Amino acid sequence: MDTFVNFLRRKNVCVSLRRYGIDALGAMAQGLFCTLLVGTILNTLGQQLGIGFLTREIAAGYTVGGLCSAMVGPGIAIAIGFSLSCPPLVLFSLIPVGFAANAMGGAGGPLSVYFVAIFAAECGKLLSKETKVDILVTPVFTILAGVGIASLIAAPIGRAAMAVGDFVKWATVLQPFWMGIFVSVVIGVALTLPISSAAICAALGLTGLAGGAAVAGCCAQMVGFAAMSFRENRWGGLVAQGIGTSMLQMPNIVKNPRIWIPPTLASAITGPLATCLFRLEMNGAAVSSGMGTCGLVGQIGVYTGWVSDVASGVKAGITPMDWVGLLLICFILPALLSWAFCRLLCKIGWIKENDLKLDL
Repeated sequence: MDTFVNFLRRKNVCVSLRRYGIDALGAMAQGLFCTLLVGTILNTLGQQLGIGFLTREIAAGYTVGGLCSAMVGPGIAIAIGFSLSCPPLVLFSLIPVGFAANAMGGAGGPLSVYFVAIFAAECGKLLSKETKVDILVTPVFTILAGVGIASLIAAPIGRAAMAVGDFVKWATVLQPFWMGIFVSVVIGVALTLPISSAAICAALGLTGLAGGAAVAGCCAQMVGFAAMSFRENRWGGLVAQGIGTSMLQMPNIVKNPRIWIPPTLASAITGPLATCLFRLEMNGAAVSSGMGTCGLVGQIGVYTGWVSDVASGVKAGITPMDWVGLLLICFILPALLSWAFCRLLCKIGWIKENDLKLDL
């Protein structure tokens, strides 16, 4: 047993929640961002600004954005392999593995790629450099292991993920108030935790009203922390958290968990406002639902959905109320509510000076 444990250690195979639940999931979000999300943004820019290079089919019927989106499976697999410190031959072999898992997983492909890529990566690492013909054996073994497990689990995982996502979306339509609170708070908290809210939303295909609630929750965390910590972190902190990530506050949350209360309460308010009052929907890429104001991806995703709905005839046009709802839910209310709740907690001594200070 000790010999096997030492072998795993030598191969850098560490079965842990942090490695698979944090590192790999975070890498999955990066892979999604660099393929599907960037592709969606490029297509939107091309269509709205009339940029010929972005709207013209350049290869096999694909636009630049279309090519990016088509590579979502390999992108996720490579990102996960990189996070698991795969040797080069294993890492590059994950390209066909990711493509196969995404194709077999159907609409729930990203989640299928997540599990399959982890399995194939760890299998490949175990065999890497154990034979004299490593350049042949390692890629073949990694690809066969990955495609083989994908043929068994990708489709069921994809169906299960979509079933959960469909249930959440159905429940949000049926009970927009309570589900608005639930989705907003849970996805918002996931965004600040060292896991990936974007990957969760993409895996579940979280769009529609549920996607709108997810956007509200993520914005409440990012804009909320940026606003309530402005006194300590000034403009650098405002940009780093408001356009970057509220995850920067995790060390401070560990020291004083009460600083998490204001943005979480804000998300519990903006979530149902998004679903019940403004009917804010994410009909763009599902991954955008979990991005909040990071690079304004969440807002671009909502706008992309508006454009698609107008083009398909589902929506007559983009109204002033749409813009008012987007600004209030994503920027104004998160800032005001989080700041107000923070001031209240400061007065009762739950939050003290420099509790929100970042090392920027």
